[in-house]
Amino acid sequence: MIIPQHVAIILDGNGRWAKAKGMPRNYGHVQGAKNVEVVCRAAHEMGIRYLTVYAFSTENWSRPSDEVAALMKLLKSYLSTCKKTAKKNNMRVRVIGDREGLDPEFRRQILELEEATKDYDGLNFIVALNYGSRDEILRAVQKIAVQIRAGEVSPDDISPELFEASLDTAGIPAPDLLIRTSGEQRLSNFLLWQLAYAEFYFTPVPWPDFDGKELQKAVEAYNDRDRRYGGVKG
Repeated sequence: MIIPQHVAIILDGNGRWAKAKGMPRNYGHVQGAKNVEVVCRAAHEMGIRYLTVYAFSTENWSRPSDEVAALMKLLKSYLSTCKKTAKKNNMRVRVIGDREGLDPEFRRQILELEEATKDYDGLNFIVALNYGSRDEILRAVQKIAVQIRAGEVSPDDISPELFEASLDTAGIPAPDLLIRTSGEQRLSNFLLWQLAYAEFYFTPVPWPDFDGKELQKAVEAYNDRDRRYGGVKG
């Protein structure tokens, strides 16, 4: 079986999962956060090298203020424990997204986590936090515009490689497989450039119930696809 090098996941369905159990939405988010380690471990055991999860989007700020506050508290708590988890699992952690929209303490916490795990060579775990692909693309264009204004590059120098080097995901291979849980079938402003050639897998299973067996199903479905690039099967 061919194992995708990079899997990206839109973590969806926490709130609906909790509601179905008669619990508040925040309970679903807590259980969803716990499930991240389960899937990280399963991905590593399968031989997946990169795993990117959509944890908090730029659009999530429009949710009710109490839910946003609870999510931020949960994310901070998760990142604080992630350092121990990463050490135990030899996992490198990186965060993509607009960090300027986060409070200074949160940004410091992210930098410390990335620095502490930078030399681990197991699973590469990427967390999309305050991330929106349109925002990322605009920021990349702005970076290139600054370089042009400074005379560092010319408009003729702009290439896919230069553009990709200006994205948050610079140095990270594009995803081979996108998974979205809980039945929705849309990208929701996630990795629009990077997913250009990815296979998509949509499952009705909500994120808190998405385990190693469900990941295996997604990879098996990926293997059933006839992937061709320029007439060559990938």
